[in-house]
Amino acid sequence: MNRRTVFFVLDQTGVTAETMGHSLLTQFDGLDFRQVTLPFIATTDKAVETVRKINATAAADGLRPVVFSTLVQEDLRSIVKRSNGLFLDFFDAFLGPLEGELQVKSSERAGRAHGIADQLVYSTRIDATNFALAADNGALTADYERADVILIGVSRSGKTPTCIYMAMQYGVYAANYPFTEDDFESKQLPTMVRAHTAKLFGLTIAPSRLQQIRNERRPGSRYASISQCDFEVRSAENLFHRHGIPSLDTTECSIEEIASRIIERKGIERRLRP
Repeated sequence: MNRRTVFFVLDQTGVTAETMGHSLLTQFDGLDFRQVTLPFIATTDKAVETVRKINATAAADGLRPVVFSTLVQEDLRSIVKRSNGLFLDFFDAFLGPLEGELQVKSSERAGRAHGIADQLVYSTRIDATNFALAADNGALTADYERADVILIGVSRSGKTPTCIYMAMQYGVYAANYPFTEDDFESKQLPTMVRAHTAKLFGLTIAPSRLQQIRNERRPGSRYASISQCDFEVRSAENLFHRHGIPSLDTTECSIEEIASRIIERKGIERRLRP
């Protein structure tokens, strides 16, 4: 009874439905969700096949599945609604009220949220992502003038995934630079970032969590020892305080939350909206 099948029925890749659906599911502790993604449901035949899969799962599980959907076209929504599942469609829930308020009929065009119809938006996302990859882990320091933000902190504190997420989701030009033993000994900011203090943002993490992460990468090493993790975290936090660099503890934060907090606290312009 604690296991439930969840379908994500999508007209395109499903970023919208999966993001919102996952957020809702996290509110139900103690339940195990088997998640099935069905992307590119754009024809009647595919909608009918989707209904067949949902109904077969309902019969096998003895419980009706939960169905999250972002089907824009009304005819496809109508087909999938007839399945033996709890049908939750984001467009169905919001388009009707919006049409009534705006007095305009929606276009029902699939794929607008994450397509490449807007070439400028697409190019911005690609350019920002390429910058994040090229400026990862202290590389491309000569191009820091282009950066909106430069994340600093100990190795494995979440700098790289946060930079890539900000680039892809918001078009933010994000670089990152890891502290080294020399930085901790000198108690000074690395020379490469010293000229860009206004762009710096620090990431820190609980030493125990850092040890877990590092031990997966290099088990049993000095790099992954609790004493080394504790030393590096304390030294990094001292550098943040000494130089007035804003920082965030990432121990209990998702990448999405880290990125949002950085953008808000630094006042960074979002070139793109998810």
